[in-house]
Amino acid sequence: MGREENEIAVGLDIGTTKIVAMVGRYNEYGKMEVLGVGKSKSLGVHRGVVNNITQTIQSIQQAVQEAESVSGVKISEVTVGIAGQHIRSLQHSDYITRPNADAVIDEEDIDTLCNQVHKLVMLPGEEILHVLPQEYKVDGQAEIKEPVGMYGGRLEANFHVVVGQVTSIRNIGRCVKSSGLELSDVTLEPLASANAVLSQEEKEAGVALIDIGGGTTDLAIFKDGIIRHTAVIPFGGNVITEDIKEGCSIIEKQAELLKIKFGSAWPGENKDNEIVSIPGLRGREPKEITLKNLSKIIHARVVEIIEQVFLEIKNYGHESPKKKLIAGIVLTGGGSQLKHLKQLVEYITGMDTRIGYPNEHLAGNSDPETTSPMYATAVGLVMDSLVHISKQKKAAIKEALVEEEIKEETTTIAGEGIEEEKPVVDTRPRKNILEKWTEKFKEFLDNAE
Repeated sequence: MGREENEIAVGLDIGTTKIVAMVGRYNEYGKMEVLGVGKSKSLGVHRGVVNNITQTIQSIQQAVQEAESVSGVKISEVTVGIAGQHIRSLQHSDYITRPNADAVIDEEDIDTLCNQVHKLVMLPGEEILHVLPQEYKVDGQAEIKEPVGMYGGRLEANFHVVVGQVTSIRNIGRCVKSSGLELSDVTLEPLASANAVLSQEEKEAGVALIDIGGGTTDLAIFKDGIIRHTAVIPFGGNVITEDIKEGCSIIEKQAELLKIKFGSAWPGENKDNEIVSIPGLRGREPKEITLKNLSKIIHARVVEIIEQVFLEIKNYGHESPKKKLIAGIVLTGGGSQLKHLKQLVEYITGMDTRIGYPNEHLAGNSDPETTSPMYATAVGLVMDSLVHISKQKKAAIKEALVEEEIKEETTTIAGEGIEEEKPVVDTRPRKNILEKWTEKFKEFLDNAE
């Protein structure tokens, strides 16, 4: 992917059941156009964590090759999503005392405060992934969303800190590198999915996004447009398939097909006499399974997953008036396509629920398959990557302009016979915490080789 094709970005979603490489760009209306999608069966990932490097590399290469042949674009850089049961989040408050209270607060002060949070001592083997500021306080004045430009001596903030295991993150980086790709950015998967399926109004009103994947269920809670809580629950669609396999004594492939074709999260739906016949193995008798039994098995496991997610929503404190989630719940991910899941979630939580399709930001002529909830994370990753690329482009243009100005000024001064050095003004946009972290991570990978 050459620099002249800057507008094209690639998202790589390394999931437990499938690996998706998606190539996209913005069209003239500012909507995202999907140029090609490649997907392969994920073999070396368990519950969102890489447990077999060789198999994962093969799966990544397969998905990337398919995406290349469909889109006709050579892929060299990707934005990768990170999830898995090792991700946890915590709340933290911190403050800095500014040396000069008469100067206005600028981006640098906020950077200093965020970097201070990065020095928090974590458990052995853990690393801070994201430091997301919530509200600020300036000299005790609370509920400030944007402190830049204000006067104040003491700057405080509440932070949402996302933590992950170093080894799991390194393994993903190693797989991407070994597949012959460059890592342009790393994003937390619940954040990517949220970008793809939630509208700004929902984030303002308060919403919980539940992304039910193959190996994990990701949760992201937004209120007043800010991310308030994230969690990864180590259960997903695969556990339901496993239960069907055990409960009906059939092989995994058949269990997966049964779940997709006849599965329902609501057992009262099926009559007692509805039966599915499954061919037996190598000349054995076919098996007969009642649909009522099948949905009882699915129902039991789905209820368990939803209750765990609901516990996280309660931990966030959604019952207090200030933290009320007015927009309710949005379900996405492959697991959200289970029949009657929406009704079951509404019944358990008592909150409004809808299924989230990533068509909010996609071009109107998109392939119906791409707008499936299964691809929410991949669409979000491409969007993140496009934003990242446009930021870099603007920075490069600004830098070139500044250099040009300095050259002109120097020439003018030299013409007058006075040599005077002009201070170089750095107008590059400051990198956010995640961009800095990605750079450090890339350096680490380069050194590790």
